[in-house]
Amino acid sequence: MTNSEETSVESFESALEELNKIVKRMEAGEQSLEQSLQDFERGIKLAKQCQQQLEHAEQRVKMLMEQNDGSEVLQDVNEDLNEDDVPW
Repeated sequence: MTNSEETSVESFESALEELNKIVKRMEAGEQSLEQSLQDFERGIKLAKQCQQQLEHAEQRVKMLMEQNDGSEVLQDVNEDLNEDDVPW
C-alpha cells in the first residue's frame, strides 16, 4: 500500500471494506509482529474515519429533519442500538 492510499480513502464503504480485511488478517494470526502493528495502526485510522463520516451523516439527517418544522424529529441513534446491532 502506498502512502497516498494510506492517507485517503474514497468512501465510507471502501474504508469499512479495508478495515474488515485488516481484521481478518489479524485474526488469522499469520502476520509478523511488525505487520500486525502496522495493520492495527491503519485500522485505528480507518475506524476513526468511519466514525467521523457516520457522525457527519447523522448531522446531515438531523438538519434535513429539522427543516420541515423546526423541531428535532430524529431520536438519539444510540438509544435504539444494543450490543448485537454494532458490527464491531
